[in-house]
Amino acid sequence: MNAIPTLPTETPQGSGLVGRRGRWIDGWNPEDAAQWEGPGRAMARRNLRWSIFAEFLGFVVWQLWSIVVVSLPAAGFDFSTSQIFWLISIPSLVGATLRFPYTFMVARFGGRNWTIVSALLLLIPTIGLSVVVSNPETSFATMLLVAALAGLGGGNFASSMANITYFFPQREKGWALGLNAAGGNLGASVAQFVVPIAVTIGAAATVNLGLAGMIWVPLIVIAALGAALRMDNLSNAKSDFAGAIAAVKEPHLWVLAFLYIGTFGSFIGFAGVFPKLIADQYPHFSALHIGTASVSLAFLGALVGSLSRPYGGRLADRFGGAKITIGAFAVMALVVVTVVAVLPSASFWVFLALFLVLFAASGIGNGSTYRMIPTVFAWRGGTADAHRSAGDIGSQRKAAAALGIISAIGAYGGFVIPQALGLSKTATGSYQAGLLCFVGAYVIMAAITYGVYLRSGRRSGLVI
Repeated sequence: MNAIPTLPTETPQGSGLVGRRGRWIDGWNPEDAAQWEGPGRAMARRNLRWSIFAEFLGFVVWQLWSIVVVSLPAAGFDFSTSQIFWLISIPSLVGATLRFPYTFMVARFGGRNWTIVSALLLLIPTIGLSVVVSNPETSFATMLLVAALAGLGGGNFASSMANITYFFPQREKGWALGLNAAGGNLGASVAQFVVPIAVTIGAAATVNLGLAGMIWVPLIVIAALGAALRMDNLSNAKSDFAGAIAAVKEPHLWVLAFLYIGTFGSFIGFAGVFPKLIADQYPHFSALHIGTASVSLAFLGALVGSLSRPYGGRLADRFGGAKITIGAFAVMALVVVTVVAVLPSASFWVFLALFLVLFAASGIGNGSTYRMIPTVFAWRGGTADAHRSAGDIGSQRKAAAALGIISAIGAYGGFVIPQALGLSKTATGSYQAGLLCFVGAYVIMAAITYGVYLRSGRRSGLVI
């Protein structure tokens, strides 16, 4: 065992890296400048690329039902408003819950190995969706069960992020985690863009809704093969159960999880309901026809939110996550207030522009809040410069576990937002009441971020 057998050119003598069968790597330490500038950087980026692709497909599957429900009436289904919002929100509920066990799978099986398994699991909800939406006689209970299976895609985020955090040094974690998350988040946008085209192109009287799931099967197989051939397992990537227990006992985990509900929960929640909101408020703009195909502009929301996320991480790297997170909440609250004020009479283009600003702010907030997690745990571990140093191994393991746990709790926002808006619509006939509740939540979250992290950091001379 002198060099990693599968990648001999990337592990010169003196790098400190040792390879074992099954693409396991011993001795990984990205904080070692010589190792990082030698083989380390290239290996980390290669693993990041395939992680992004697999996570991207996870988000595609997770958000398929958000766009499929808009086409259900054209396919012969007749569900109530409440049932439609359940089909939108149940994948987020299941995905958020699965993120808890997925957090520990990298430590148990290895990042490469679990990426292979988690990618192949996506075949179940995609093929299942194709079967049930092809028959208008399918019961709502069956549809809800298959929609719940799409939550398998939501679980991928936790294991992917926990894995990637070990590949990069502390000073580059914000950008790397932001890219990993943004690449995954783009899956929501791509699903909402591609599905309407795929199910309508060449269709005659009705949509070919079964294609909404089947078109992703070849890409899922490619992701699994790519992970098997190009990714690595790190022997020191341990977000073990003991680390999770220690993280759960840390009060700041719950504070950060609450903030992440406001940022990521808003992104995934509004991404899920955006196609439905457009169809309800502006039915003439719910689908733009280009030849025989239909295009939904709803994909722009998830696209903007995804692309802005890495910049939230990069801004947090430079200025501190607390400042950027507060700014994101302030913008989100202001936009939602404006939406409530103008919604009854606003043109579609004003409505779209406001929501795109909301998605951009939520994406930036996602990146900055997530960047705060390793910083806060290093700070709590007594690290002098927590913004640039990951701290001791105990702090790193707690942070890795916290990344998965917080991502799981934050994802429940994807269930809460559709349910709140659906209840508002059913009870009052409009979405304004539900939206106003979110404004209050954003104000509270901004105040907590200021009091707990920005003010505390200034007092102690730290950047958080």
